[in-house]
Amino acid sequence: MFPFRYIKAVDEQSALRAGAAGARYIAGGTMLVDLMRETVERPDVLVDINALPYDSIDLQPGMIRVGSLVRMSDLAAHPIVRQRVPVISEALELSASAQLRNMASIGGNLLQRPRCLYFRDMSSACNRRAPDAGCAAIEGRNRMHAILGTSQHCCATHPSDLAVALLALDAVVVTRDRSGERRFALADLFRQPGRSPHREHNLGPGELIVAVEVPIGSEARRSGYLKVRDRESYQFALASAAVVLDMADDVIRGARVAVGGVATVPWRLPAIEVALRGQPPSAGLFRRVAALAAAGAKPLSENGFKVDLLKRIVERQLAAVAAMP
Repeated sequence: MFPFRYIKAVDEQSALRAGAAGARYIAGGTMLVDLMRETVERPDVLVDINALPYDSIDLQPGMIRVGSLVRMSDLAAHPIVRQRVPVISEALELSASAQLRNMASIGGNLLQRPRCLYFRDMSSACNRRAPDAGCAAIEGRNRMHAILGTSQHCCATHPSDLAVALLALDAVVVTRDRSGERRFALADLFRQPGRSPHREHNLGPGELIVAVEVPIGSEARRSGYLKVRDRESYQFALASAAVVLDMADDVIRGARVAVGGVATVPWRLPAIEVALRGQPPSAGLFRRVAALAAAGAKPLSENGFKVDLLKRIVERQLAAVAAMP
């Protein structure tokens, strides 16, 4: 680990000043500290933001506002979240280990760096870690890598389960910097790699996530998260699916479907959402629409199995959520 300076922010403005000057924000530190040990990350200054007032879960008209410093375990266990947006609790409880969920913050979870083994191996070529260095994964060991949203410069998957669930819920991100507050759709937080995979999100220098706002219409109760992985605990997704269905009189009035483990960013499936609208639920319908899940996929040498896996888990999760009381 390289030398660094550590600062504890006493209020929001001191944190934002440090961030604007180039300091890295740290809360739970479950990812950043590991990357610093491996010398992948080499910040000169860390600013601890745990004293800031972003640690509450507030029920507001039409939404739940989740502070960015709320711990994963606290959000998963919150009774209103479990009752009214179960897809969030399920996604969180399928993430990491219990110990990590007790430490990791919601804001940090959304901004996770790639879990690609080449990104973490300082002897390997990685455009995310070192722009224009090349991408060793494209011709290397790529079983866990993305089939959607890739480019010739990067094929690493986005690792957050929570982000997939929040994408399906049309969540909004609230940020602050020294110029004020900004609100935007969660989908606009993440960047596909394109030619610049080292630019992973659309936050400005020193811009800090302070909250996530989650709409809680009646349809959010009929929601769920399915994650397929190599082992049942503490493993990142081979593929996952978050489904939210608005149903009445045995007709699907609206649907939101997002998937993870298969794309460079949390990935929405609008073609499936359109195909479901106005249809009565049935096994045949779910099989037909799930065939659209991998449209545009570009499998690599070791991850072609994800094409069929993605279709199967979308079909399975559509049926499971439609059958909810």
